[in-house]
Amino acid sequence: MPAPNWLAAGRVGRPHGLDGSFHVTGARPGLLALGNAVRVGDRETEIERLAGTGDRPIVRVTLAGTREAIEALRGHDMLVPRAVAPPLEADEWYATELEGLRVVDGARDVGWVSRLRALPSCEALEVTRADGRELLVPLVRDAVRSVDLGAGTVDVDLVFLGEEG
Repeated sequence: MPAPNWLAAGRVGRPHGLDGSFHVTGARPGLLALGNAVRVGDRETEIERLAGTGDRPIVRVTLAGTREAIEALRGHDMLVPRAVAPPLEADEWYATELEGLRVVDGARDVGWVSRLRALPSCEALEVTRADGRELLVPLVRDAVRSVDLGAGTVDVDLVFLGEEG
C-alpha cells in the first residue's frame, strides 16, 4: 500500500519503442504529468515524456532509458506525490484513503477494506472479514451508507448486499 503522501498513478507496463518509453497500465487520469516526480519501486524519478491518452498513457522516466530497464521495472506501481493530485469532489476518495478502514453495518463489525477493485460497471471495496472470507461491496449509494475518514469507518448495508442483517 502506498505511503499516505503518495498516490498510485498506474503500473509500469510493456515497453514502447527503443528509448525507454513504456505503456502505463491501470492509469489514473490526471495524476501523470510531464515533469512530475514519480516513485517506481524504492526509487524516485521524473516523467520526461508523456504521450498517448489519459486512459492509455505512454511515459518515459529519467530512471530508465532502455527496453531492458523497463522490463526490469514492469509491474511496479508508479506513485506520485499527493500534492500534484487534482482536488476531489464531495464523496470522492483516493483508494489509499479507504484501504485499511474498518467496515461496519451500523454497530456490527463486518471487516476491513483490503483494497479498491475496478469492476466493469463500478469500483468496489474488497472487504476482508475476521474469518478470512472476502466480501465485495460496490461503491454505490445503496450499498455504502457513508464513509467517515476521520473515524476510519465505512458503513455498509449488508441486507442490500444479500447478507443477513
